[in-house]
Amino acid sequence: MSVVLATFWRMWALTRRAYPWTYFTSTVLTGALTIVLAFLAHRAVGGGEVDSGFTSATGSSDYVGYVAVGAITYTFAVRMLLWTAKALITEEREGTIAALVVAPAARMPYLLGFGAFAVLSTLAETGALSVVAALLGVTLPVPHAAGLALSLLVFTLALFAMSLVLSAVMLFAGEAHISQNTLFLGMGLLCGFTFPRAYLPEPAQWLAELLPVTASLDGLRAALSGDFDYATALPRLGVAAVVSACYLALGRWLLPRAEQRALERTF
Repeated sequence: MSVVLATFWRMWALTRRAYPWTYFTSTVLTGALTIVLAFLAHRAVGGGEVDSGFTSATGSSDYVGYVAVGAITYTFAVRMLLWTAKALITEEREGTIAALVVAPAARMPYLLGFGAFAVLSTLAETGALSVVAALLGVTLPVPHAAGLALSLLVFTLALFAMSLVLSAVMLFAGEAHISQNTLFLGMGLLCGFTFPRAYLPEPAQWLAELLPVTASLDGLRAALSGDFDYATALPRLGVAAVVSACYLALGRWLLPRAEQRALERTF
């Protein structure tokens, strides 16, 4: 626990002294433009109506609200993955990975500290996007509090598990941008953030289930819509937890080997 807290406070001190405003601005603008474009398309192109297929797939006719929730959760996912997955490759770039490897501290607490800070730092960005959605008239029903807490916990676990594997891939490849953007593109296309997965071909829908955020996002949407039903949501959250456990195991197996590869590249 001491390693988690030390890492968290280290990132808190660094961010407080030099806040990455460019990241904040670009993230908020990207999410805000997604919501605004959905609003304009719904009004100007769709005439304020949606196709019956959308209503059937989502259980709601609120297209702008659907996209707004997707944009906010996608922003949270991207920032959480970036903060945690890039921790080790940043150590390599700064020339401190060798010291980290020989330090008497386990890697998981170190990355958990980054993950905990990522959750806190992302609240400002998701909060700004929530304000944009509210200004456009997006309203959500009273969420199911217990369902929202449980779904958010599983969603965060899924992102942390994915970040371990992504971190290892970054270290193996010696780069970050191609790896992270490939994952973000796949998430945006497959996981149902901005459109129902029912619109995808069936093979793509099955491929989406290989990413744990897919099932956990279903739970989040159900909780935020006020239509959370344990009989329906718990199996989906269970799937997300099982897939996340597989990612955690794979990430823990890959990371030591990826660190070895990074050390070989350094020396």
